Amino acid sequence: MKRIKLVVAYDGTNYRGWQIQKNGETIESALNRAIGELTGEEVHVQGSSRTDSGVHAMGNVAVFDTESRMAAEKFSYALNQRLPEDIRIQHSCEVSADFHPRYQKTIKTYEYRILNREFPLPVHRFHTYFTYRPLDVERMRRAAGYLVGEHDFQSFCAAGAQVKTTVRTIYELTVAQERDLIVIRVTGSGFLYNMVRIIAGTLMKIGGGEWEPSYMEDILAARDRRAAGPTAPAKGLTLMEIRFLGDDGSEHGGGELDGRE
Repeated sequence: MKRIKLVVAYDGTNYRGWQIQKNGETIESALNRAIGELTGEEVHVQGSSRTDSGVHAMGNVAVFDTESRMAAEKFSYALNQRLPEDIRIQHSCEVSADFHPRYQKTIKTYEYRILNREFPLPVHRFHTYFTYRPLDVERMRRAAGYLVGEHDFQSFCAAGAQVKTTVRTIYELTVAQERDLIVIRVTGSGFLYNMVRIIAGTLMKIGGGEWEPSYMEDILAARDRRAAGPTAPAKGLTLMEIRFLGDDGSEHGGGELDGRE
């Protein structure tokens, strides 16, 4: 038996999120089916990030166990022949048997994309949130600065989420603009349920002039979901990257075995 790690990219438009659901197709169910067809085994992948319905990914991470003799690096090629076009494996390798992507120290990066112009552009309809209301990017940048560092992000956590602590660390939070496209990019140690989408919704209210950038301090201090802005729609969100950290805080390859790339 060996454990295989997959780096998975997908367009989440047609899926009910990552985790298996009774009421529709998910990324997890599509992966289980493709791997099962390939190996002849009943397989259950274990993912690092359970993205919501409609959310996309450039680099989510999952593992599965198999007795297949196929070389680990060949799984990406073989699975891409069986998966639908909106799911593609970017890399596969063998990892240690005790490696579980959900229980590792990680650094995750998300991007939230906003199309800000008078009329929508169809080419962006699945991967960006459209608003015709003018947004002041400089105001959004100033507000974003208050969130960098270690804080209690309870105001940015969906109501009802069950977590031991709402304290998280954001290492970097930028707001960039290229013509009509605004990209909010956030890198952190981990994220609460809907945290990035609530940050995006709050920054849009500030960019639209409803709140001052300094109000972000009050939102953090309130530790109350009602103090922050709305949860931005899922389709604008993409999980860009997951990096794994060792116990000493240094980056490592996510449990890859020596000589097995």
